[in-house]
Amino acid sequence: MIIPKPHLSACQNRPKREAWLAELPVTIGLLEQRWSLLLEVPFENASAAWVAPAKLKDGTAAVVKLTMPHVEGEHEIDGLRFWQGSPTVRLLNADRKLGALLLERCEPGEGLWKRPKPEQDLVLAGILKRLWHMPTEPHRFRHISAMLAGWRERTLADEAQWPDGGLVREGLRLLTELARSQTDQALLATDLHAGNVLSAQREPWLVIDPRPYVGDPAYDATQHLLNRTKVDLDPLGTVRRFAELAGLDPERVRLWTFARAAAQPRDDWNKNPLLDLARALAP
Repeated sequence: MIIPKPHLSACQNRPKREAWLAELPVTIGLLEQRWSLLLEVPFENASAAWVAPAKLKDGTAAVVKLTMPHVEGEHEIDGLRFWQGSPTVRLLNADRKLGALLLERCEPGEGLWKRPKPEQDLVLAGILKRLWHMPTEPHRFRHISAMLAGWRERTLADEAQWPDGGLVREGLRLLTELARSQTDQALLATDLHAGNVLSAQREPWLVIDPRPYVGDPAYDATQHLLNRTKVDLDPLGTVRRFAELAGLDPERVRLWTFARAAAQPRDDWNKNPLLDLARALAP
């Protein structure tokens, strides 16, 4: 069985992930039999999950995804069931205990990131507006404040490395305030960007890898904007234009994007273009 190199580094020195990796060959063999799969070579670029194209017994093209232990992606199965393929890939089968998903295959599967940035903006804004619905109570989904509390703890643990304490503290303050102050709530993808949208036949573009949380829709614009604006000559203008395309309050989107750029956890606080972006978007 092929283990892509990114999996080895993603699991190193993480006991839960190392145990997951050790069990991976057995898990794959079990799913091959249970779901009658013919597996192909796994994708090399998937670092947080083992992902491989497959064919079902009837010849249907599919994708098998085995997720590593990952708190932010804990409810991916629930989210895909909630959205029911609009505008996400369809969930064909799942095993929650194994973290296994059998997914619709996107064909031709070209990443939206290859398209011009203005086209990315239009496609992603349209997708976001389709995602934002509130699940009926009771449901499994956590509020986004739970994820942000974990971020806050990790960022505070690195306080000695902050290159600009005032900037980071203001970002932390806003992450908490923004999560609490919005009354209109929806189920968010939280990790929607051009790399997680693929071309398909059923629809022109479909979302993969959602990390569902309930919260402020304005937050959901931020992952694309962090990727889009960290080398942008006019980040503030880009934020405003994208917010308007998505039907969002530009000021809330600016504040969310600033807060993430200033205060979300990172491996290296001194070599990160997000701090420059935070300065450009600072209140």
